[in-house]
Amino acid sequence: MTEPSRFPDVMLLAAGLGTRLRPITDSIPKPLVPVAGVPLIERVMDNARAEGARRFVANAHYRTDQLLAHFGGLLKVSREDELLDTGGGVKRALPMLLSDPILVMNTDAFWPAGSDTPLARMLARFDERTDMVLLCVHPRDAAGFGRSHDFCLSPHGTITRDTGAPVIYGGVALMGKALFNNTRDGAFSLNHLFEQCLERESLYGVALNAPWFHVGDAAGLAAAEARLVAPAAP
Repeated sequence: MTEPSRFPDVMLLAAGLGTRLRPITDSIPKPLVPVAGVPLIERVMDNARAEGARRFVANAHYRTDQLLAHFGGLLKVSREDELLDTGGGVKRALPMLLSDPILVMNTDAFWPAGSDTPLARMLARFDERTDMVLLCVHPRDAAGFGRSHDFCLSPHGTITRDTGAPVIYGGVALMGKALFNNTRDGAFSLNHLFEQCLERESLYGVALNAPWFHVGDAAGLAAAEARLVAPAAP
């Protein structure tokens, strides 16, 4: 990182339209959708703050004014007049992100506050031989996810297409800024960078040891709220 003792800046991906959460998102942006009374983006930020994050940047497109009003100027926002997708959104915001590497976090997936410290393990795994470290989730720990898995995680911590335990991408990526040097301007997906790192065998993963909630649609929202408000076992 630019400063060895500094926790990376966090890029919050908050520009999506949230169409699968309509009609809730007809009136509010998806990051502000409450889950058991707490907005999604706040739950994600709480996960990061619990491990030392202090500086956040978010991209925004849909109902940006509501996001700005919610934070009262305390969150730096990269406005997108046109949607730039995940990769293009991060690239646009790079001048606002002062650390290297940076943490990129989806704002529709989180784990219960205080249940694990995966970001520390991701930071420990990142070195000069690593292009990117992804948070990985075992399918048994996931709620609100429709596919069987995204990647495989080998016993050595490398992410592959078919060797190791099937895992889900948990919506958190630790990456160096240099990955964006030869990327296109405008809209593109972070998946392109994932694929490039896979080809170079420089994509690593860290498994989450906690329940994980993906709130992509009404069913995912209901599943998360049911787990979060369930009474503790005696």
